[in-house]
Amino acid sequence: MPRNSGREVSIRKLLGGTSRRVTAQRELLLELLRQSPEHVDAEELYRRARAQNARMSLSTVYRNLQLFKELGLVQEHHFIEEHHHYEVKSGREHQHLLCVGCGKVVEFVCPMSQRLKEDTARKYKFDIFDVEVRMLGLCPDCRQKRGGENGGRDA
Repeated sequence: MPRNSGREVSIRKLLGGTSRRVTAQRELLLELLRQSPEHVDAEELYRRARAQNARMSLSTVYRNLQLFKELGLVQEHHFIEEHHHYEVKSGREHQHLLCVGCGKVVEFVCPMSQRLKEDTARKYKFDIFDVEVRMLGLCPDCRQKRGGENGGRDA
């Protein structure tokens, strides 16, 4: 299911509310991110954008991802790979399961993270605005390839 499907808040409104110009390239990049069912890296976003706009450059993609991040429109994630992945920020806090075998990323909601955030903020008098939980492991396919239910490890 695509993230933030539909256009609840128009891209023009998101960018137009800032001092930044609304360009066709920015609109395209943000729309591609919104439509993506998975986290994408800059090169994949570039490939998708280039299919719709032959004048798109990789440096334009990187510059705009940085801008979107500064404006709070996208989140940058550092998963297992060297490169970063991006997703449009949503109002729904979620966490990530990462397969160390194939790199698959699965989003999940962790109700405990909200309670942890509230308890920690109260205890340390912090204004906590984000919690990131990443759990590393093996997806069912990789676990099976490695030899069984526990990934070939002793229980």
